[in-house]
Amino acid sequence: MITVNDIAVEFGGTTLFSDVTFAINENDRIALMGKNGAGKSTLLKIIAGVNKPSRGAISAPKEAVVAYLPQHLLTEDNCTVFDETAKAFAGIFAMKKEIDDINEELTVRTDYESDAYMKLIERVSELSEKFYSIEEVNYEAEVEKVLKGLGFVREDFNRPTSEFSGGWRMRIELAKILLQNPDLILLDEPTNHMDIESIQWLEDFLITSAKAVIVISHDRAFVDNITNRTIEVTMGRIYDYKAKYSDYLELRKDRRAHQQKAYEEQQKMIAENTEFIERFKGTYSKTLQVQSRVKMLEKLKLVEVDEVDSSALRLKFPPAARSGQYPVVVEGLTKKYGDHVVFNNANMVIERGEKLAFVGKNGEGKSTMIKAIMKEIEFEGKMELGHNVQVGYFAQNQASLLDENITIFDTVDQIAKGDIRTQIKNILGAFMFSGDDIQKKVKVLSGGEKTRLAMIKLLLEPVNVLILDEPTNHLDMKTKDIIKDALNEFEGTVILVSHDRDFLDGLATKVFEFGNKRVKEHFEDIKGFLALKKMENLREIEK
Repeated sequence: MITVNDIAVEFGGTTLFSDVTFAINENDRIALMGKNGAGKSTLLKIIAGVNKPSRGAISAPKEAVVAYLPQHLLTEDNCTVFDETAKAFAGIFAMKKEIDDINEELTVRTDYESDAYMKLIERVSELSEKFYSIEEVNYEAEVEKVLKGLGFVREDFNRPTSEFSGGWRMRIELAKILLQNPDLILLDEPTNHMDIESIQWLEDFLITSAKAVIVISHDRAFVDNITNRTIEVTMGRIYDYKAKYSDYLELRKDRRAHQQKAYEEQQKMIAENTEFIERFKGTYSKTLQVQSRVKMLEKLKLVEVDEVDSSALRLKFPPAARSGQYPVVVEGLTKKYGDHVVFNNANMVIERGEKLAFVGKNGEGKSTMIKAIMKEIEFEGKMELGHNVQVGYFAQNQASLLDENITIFDTVDQIAKGDIRTQIKNILGAFMFSGDDIQKKVKVLSGGEKTRLAMIKLLLEPVNVLILDEPTNHLDMKTKDIIKDALNEFEGTVILVSHDRDFLDGLATKVFEFGNKRVKEHFEDIKGFLALKKMENLREIEK
């Protein structure tokens, strides 16, 4: 058992949280929830030993292994994917080497009665007991299994890690963590940059093979599938629920209703007693009663109602001209990079008003197809945009394309045209940028804030076809819900590349699956598609 004892974090006269105490037991799978800025990542870093609390301590058994995957990695790039992942076993290899070295030394020493000799005997006995208690493992097979599960193919194993993007390097770090078989795994946004199949593999691994897990994630389906306990960080304290995320939401609603009722009753009582004190404070016969009530009010512990993150995006896409019946038509489209075929002879006809998802493993051509539609790359075959099509495009790297040296306000002011310029502050407020925040430089913003700002730029121009490539990375659940509502109301055509099943559910009514150099059309929504995929996989196993 690992325990968090009376943890407090204070800086600059502000208390982030205080008196935080809870125990982490084996088989606990905890979702750490709370609004942005509540202190979730800070708490995770303290449990990981990366940060120190202002007060309090973490206590854990001496042999306990705690593994931490941060949201952003600073990785070195000096070896292959396979060798970097195999570093997970470095401690075991070092132990084996030390045992071998001591045994070799003992064969040549003759000072059998000396303290130094006895210390070597004790050390090799202690190490051997620990080493031989570890279950024998085929390390190479384990490395291969985990890397494949996280989406790597065998050809990737001997490639240098420097050839991979930040998202893929994150997966290498995750593979190392999973191979260590730690007592506690701490994950901060592990599913950003992962495709649906890798997320499902990670879910299965955490459910069947992990001991204890604490996760921060905006992927609601992922959190709901793997957790059995929810700890909410709010207003400087925590609430601990023995329930998964969706059940916790209902319990939290009940808790706030009870708090609100108790708060209103207490305020009524305070008002009645204050009125009594004011009315009778000069009356001799009531002196004792007045003093008694004054003391009672001074000692009263006020009921607090937990904050609700009431900042909300009121999103409405501006009206646009109607497009033709078929905004996008693709016939016999093939894309190759040298000898590497991304997809071959792809066909799709997208009708006006359709909302569809591109899904499949990373690297199978989803973003490549979008680049073909946007005519950003050359290809073989035919791709036509229909009559009067106006495309709005949100790329995966949209946030990184912002000018970092100008302010939030200027970013929007530069693209706003006509009357809309008088509404810039209101628009920014709707996207949770208010007050002095709008004068912040873009370079100091978090990933989520940059994504929201990039989304504003997209929304200021009227379009009838929206192409969104991973739009929900770095967005919290509330923001995702509001964008999803706006997309559902959008009258134009929507193409979504996303690994976020919860976001796609109830939004995409058709799926194009990218894989094995093909693009396959499915007429099910995302739930139907996933159910079908599981059936297909079962048949393949049976074959």
